[in-house]
Amino acid sequence: MQIQVRINEEGALRNQRFAFTDRFTLVSELLQNARRAGATSIAIDHDADARTLSVRDNGCGIDDFQKLLTFNESGWDEPTCDAETPFGVGFSKCLYAASRCVVRSRGLCADFDTAAALARTPIDVVDLAEASTEGTEVELHGVDLPDLTSRIATLCAGFPVPICFNGKAVDRAHAASNLLLADTPVGGLHLCGTRDGEHSHDTMVYLQGFCVLRPIYHRPERVNVLHLDARQFIARLPDRDKLIDEDRQRKRIDVTLRAEWRRVLEDAKRALPAAVFVDRFYPALRAWGHLDLLNNIDVLPAAVFDEICGYPYQEGGGDRDYLRSVAIAPTRSAIEGGAVRLCSIEALDDSNAGRWMFARATGRLLFHLGGLHHEHWVQAHVRWLDDEPVEVEPLGERFRCGLEGRWVWPDVVLCAAVRVGVGGDTVDITDAGIHHDGVLYIPDGEWSGDAVRQASNFTDENEQFMESDLDADREALADLIRRLRSVDPKDTLDSLLGELKLERYPVLHGRQFRLSVGAAPNGHAVELAD
Repeated sequence: MQIQVRINEEGALRNQRFAFTDRFTLVSELLQNARRAGATSIAIDHDADARTLSVRDNGCGIDDFQKLLTFNESGWDEPTCDAETPFGVGFSKCLYAASRCVVRSRGLCADFDTAAALARTPIDVVDLAEASTEGTEVELHGVDLPDLTSRIATLCAGFPVPICFNGKAVDRAHAASNLLLADTPVGGLHLCGTRDGEHSHDTMVYLQGFCVLRPIYHRPERVNVLHLDARQFIARLPDRDKLIDEDRQRKRIDVTLRAEWRRVLEDAKRALPAAVFVDRFYPALRAWGHLDLLNNIDVLPAAVFDEICGYPYQEGGGDRDYLRSVAIAPTRSAIEGGAVRLCSIEALDDSNAGRWMFARATGRLLFHLGGLHHEHWVQAHVRWLDDEPVEVEPLGERFRCGLEGRWVWPDVVLCAAVRVGVGGDTVDITDAGIHHDGVLYIPDGEWSGDAVRQASNFTDENEQFMESDLDADREALADLIRRLRSVDPKDTLDSLLGELKLERYPVLHGRQFRLSVGAAPNGHAVELAD
């Protein structure tokens, strides 16, 4: 017994209608035929109410009508087959999408019912009384394309042949003839941002005029356009809107874009003053992996530096408002001469607040790790604080006790100042609290409870920011500081009244009161003295 592969022709014809996933493949098939026939203009007329579609072109026409109804057999000439690897004459979608087809070309006409054609009923090709001088017209009846008007511009955006839709020219913004393309190993490429540096990774990729790769979201004015070489790439049947081996081809495309950006940046580096080149193209240099081009340039991008402008805290509901980008990058001479000192620190957590406070107190600029190539000259002048031991000790300790907060329970040490040592250097801090090894060190110049934000980010296991717990613990620390420092009755009361902002209450202006603390059930008694 022997078996062999066979094809059930009736089943294949019947099931082919379910192979198409996009109803607009009907239009793209006819446009592709016109292009391959050498057309220089195409006219599409569509009547959604009458459900008719007509596509006319001025190409070379059809020399053999049988090619229209022959599946999986190329009817194109040898140069076209070599250049584009066509699978056949694109017409099969018409048989499934329309109830009636009329094809006119070279003085001949075939007018047939599609159901009868799929049943393999012979179709007559007749002479026209008035022979057309050029091109082909395909007229379809019973087609369902209600939203073609809104989709035609997207469908034809990269098509090389001018198209009129219902008498109006279609804007083909991504057509090769409308762009300045650079030759690359995979095809013609238009990069956005080559003049102003406003680069993009979003890329519209076209094959034989139709989009085969597109970003999910993109700004139309900020998108790269790539027209693939049809000799190297093949689109998947039957819709031809996806590349075969798409994952592998994406990698080839990404490599090509990166290499083309390298060429653009090298040209710009030679042509522009260093300051202009760095300012304009630093984002592109970083995004496309070409930071090494800055290694031999003295000018630095401001984007790689931050200054600490506020109190550092662990991020939870905050936006790192204690950091600010520098307006102007420091000069090479200022860095090498020591006038500007650079450091790098990992994001603030419960173990490195001391390093952050050291950098803040010594006025160091923060350098973004990865912001420049690892062999850039500036790397030799960056102090990597995470690699150095840190010590925190109180100077003139006054009180020590525990804080029972909602979220954090640290020890609290009140002192005259806090000494922070990193490596062999020390700095004394008097204006802000510091968290270190589970202890909050509070110098004399600090009255708020903000130091609890260095002890925790107040974020639970579900990444929810516990703002109410932060507020409660901050107030609890401020209250504890106030109570521990209250040694003079008058100073203590002045401090408490200052927080109440009594001047905002006109009824109290000019009044005198007699206050007795601990003399009533509620803890105090107040009488008008005047």
